[in-house]
This record gives sequence, C-alpha cells and structure tokens, in this order.
Amino acid sequence: MCFGLEMSVPVPNWLVPQNSQREFSTTHWSVILRAGGEASAEADRALEDLCRTYWYPLYAYVRRQGRSAEDAQDLTQEFFARLLERKYLRLADRERGRFRTFLLSSLKNFLVNEWEKSRSAKRGGGAVTFSLNEQEANGRYLAEPADGLTPDRIYEKRWAVTLLERVLVLLREKYLADDKALLFETLEPYVCGESMLEGYDEMAGRLGMSAGALRIAMHRLRVDYREVLRDEVARTVGTPADVDQEVRDLVAALRM
Repeated sequence: MCFGLEMSVPVPNWLVPQNSQREFSTTHWSVILRAGGEASAEADRALEDLCRTYWYPLYAYVRRQGRSAEDAQDLTQEFFARLLERKYLRLADRERGRFRTFLLSSLKNFLVNEWEKSRSAKRGGGAVTFSLNEQEANGRYLAEPADGLTPDRIYEKRWAVTLLERVLVLLREKYLADDKALLFETLEPYVCGESMLEGYDEMAGRLGMSAGALRIAMHRLRVDYREVLRDEVARTVGTPADVDQEVRDLVAALRM
C-alpha cells in the first residue's frame, strides 16, 4: 500500500487534477442531496455505503477530542445510526454540499446538542443500526502518529488517507479482474512515489515484457489511478465542479 496510518503520506504532483473534464455520474452524495429527507431506497443504500467507508475519520476526530475508546465508539455509532435514519439530511446544503464537510458539521452539532441527552437511553439498550468493530477502531487510533494534529485536521487527513486506500483497493480489483494481478503488485509501490529511473529491464524481464511496454503500463496505471480517484471523489460531492477542488483539498490535507 502507498498509504498508511503510521507513515508520512507521499503526494506526487501528478495526483493533483488539471481541470479534468471526465464525465460526472450523479451517484451517492448527489443522489442523497436530491432525496433530502425523503425516503429513497437508492439514496439510503448510497448513504450507508458512504458511512461504512468513511467512519474512521469521524471516530479519530472524537478520540482526538479526548474521549475514551468506549465513548468514541458509542458516539460514532449513535451518530451514524441517526444519520441513517435521515435525521440530519434536511440540513445539507444542496448548493455547496460536500459529504465530507456535511458529515463533520453534523457530528459537531450532535456532540454539542444531542449526545448528553441520549447517552442514558443509549446505555439502556436498543437496536444498533450501525456497528463498529471496537478492536479495529481502537487499534487504528493507537497506531496514529503523535503529530499534534487538532481534531479537525486529523479528520481531514484521515479522510484523505481513507479515500486513497480505497482507491488502491478498487484499482487492485480492476487489475485482478483483467488478469493483471502480477503487473499491479509489481508496479503498485511506484504508483504514489517517484518514477523508476532504473531497473526497468530487469523488472520487464520478470514480467515477460519489453522495457518500453513496462513504461507504458506504468503510465496506464497512473492514468487508471487518477480516474478511479475522481470516481471515488465524485461519490462524495454534489456537482461536477466540486470534484477537482475536493481532490486539491484532500491533497492539501495529506501534506499537513
């Protein structure tokens, strides 16, 4: 993997978009925004998928505020349970809404205004509609570097890392489906780092390719990476115009 909680995150310049005009699919957050507070099976599925992908940045935010592992888990689960019940969606800004910013502002509102009122009822039982793995959550947080990031900044950085980790997972699945697993595993370490300056001949020989073909494959992998990245970001913004700026903002978060 190019990215991890325990190491600094390399951010190559080619990752930053250059006003790309790729087609924008109106899925996930845009679908959720259109539905607003109304019932919609498509929007509900999209919302649950996004929540299950991006739960950890919120958990890290709550922990960085000084909450215990147990309280942070309860808080995060309760917040997502309420979100999945569509209790906050009417507050989403249809014009400027990005899922990342909406999620954090909604969590802050929940922590200030609603958690203390609901805590006794929560401890008393009831159905858990969004369950976190306590060991995974706490283990990931304990692996966080002691970098002094504020709660807001750790949220932004963990969101960016989670996004890029997901992009690599999706890209790996794509190459596996195309029967190019060995090619992907060989080139993955160079996707997020600097280009190889030497060793092409030896690596190409192991893959049964020419050095020229390997260079083309490396370029193709990076193109695929950017495309998958944009597709993933598009799931979390409301309009095509937001995609490039969201990528830039996340790159800035990685450089904190």
